[in-house]
Amino acid sequence: MELVAPAGNLEKLTYAWAYGGDAAYIGLKKFSLRVKADNFHDDEHAEITRLKQHYADQRTPKRLFCALNISFHNKDIASFLEQKEYFRQYPFDAFIVQDIGIIRVLQREFPDIPLHLSTQANCINAEAVAMYQDMGISRVVLGREASLAEIAEIKQHVPEMSLECFAHGAMCIAYSGRCLMSAYMTGRSANQGFCSHSCRWDYRFVEEKERPGEYYPVIEGDDFTAVFSSRDLCMIDHLDDMKKAGVDAIKIEGRMKSLYYTALTTRAYRKQLDVLAGKITPKKAEPFVQELHHVAHREFETGFYYDRSAADKTTSGQSRSPYRLAGTVGERVPGTEDDWIFLSMNKITDEDSLEAVGPDIVSLKLDDAELINPETGEKRTWVCHGHPCILRTKAALEPGYIIRTHETS
Repeated sequence: MELVAPAGNLEKLTYAWAYGGDAAYIGLKKFSLRVKADNFHDDEHAEITRLKQHYADQRTPKRLFCALNISFHNKDIASFLEQKEYFRQYPFDAFIVQDIGIIRVLQREFPDIPLHLSTQANCINAEAVAMYQDMGISRVVLGREASLAEIAEIKQHVPEMSLECFAHGAMCIAYSGRCLMSAYMTGRSANQGFCSHSCRWDYRFVEEKERPGEYYPVIEGDDFTAVFSSRDLCMIDHLDDMKKAGVDAIKIEGRMKSLYYTALTTRAYRKQLDVLAGKITPKKAEPFVQELHHVAHREFETGFYYDRSAADKTTSGQSRSPYRLAGTVGERVPGTEDDWIFLSMNKITDEDSLEAVGPDIVSLKLDDAELINPETGEKRTWVCHGHPCILRTKAALEPGYIIRTHETS
């Protein structure tokens, strides 16, 4: 199965591919359902093209998908057509769409680029999949409401269609994510990419206008319940069942999430897929899989895949991680053995215990790590984002490793 990872900006794309993603999906401009993600702009297409060619030269080709999955108004289609030449500069392998109108536009303007149907189209039956196949869609990202049994039936009836399904990440209380709550409560339409995540707020009670005095039962928390907040999806232990059902690609949700989330989640699923393919042993993969619990997440469940009751479970509180992202490792300082460019992302001090994680190392303690001012050569007692710094350690680092520290340290 192909592993499709999220990339909210160029840096996250780099880590999505480096940490095991076969493909990554990105958004451009205002045509993606994650408008608040950094998305891609200016001349970043040149760096992406270079990076993609690098993997091709290494015989480990990577694919790039572009999410054009908003609900298009007339003005949105006009705006897209005005910017179509900019889109042509990116090495896209597919467009992800939900709007029927934009399908014909893309087939006319980008006839050589395949089209994938977004989960936002809430396609969950074989007849719909067959219809989209007739329209020229080459892959359907099924609605998350489809069970494994239903996916198997769809694959049996439309075997030529590539099926992609979410395996990990946040779930939405609305059907296939087509939420109206955000627009109603805050004026920010989720279907235009401006979701305010109203479902994650804490509600003290819910009362329907025609039934005054009848409240939704409050049964969790001290004085509130997050009745609309779904648990996160996690199928890391059930990838064999997804494969047996006919899933061709598994997808990780999270373009809005951190570089740390992108890297470690992608890495965990890469290792588990490698187990499924017989490339590594379950014992070797297990430590990487367990690291999923060190990435910020809500309580895990299996969504609609086995039993509807799992999808109905709610959760409250913020997603948290025992680790804080400290930064990333750049190139080795020329002429040195132990000095590395350190790209700081959060404030750390010389008293923090640092660890490095990489695509193929679970974690590596940096007990001898020192923070060095590159301008003076003196030790630093702290560093934060925007401050130049060198990380000095005898540990076997590599460019692209992630440095983390415990939240409590």
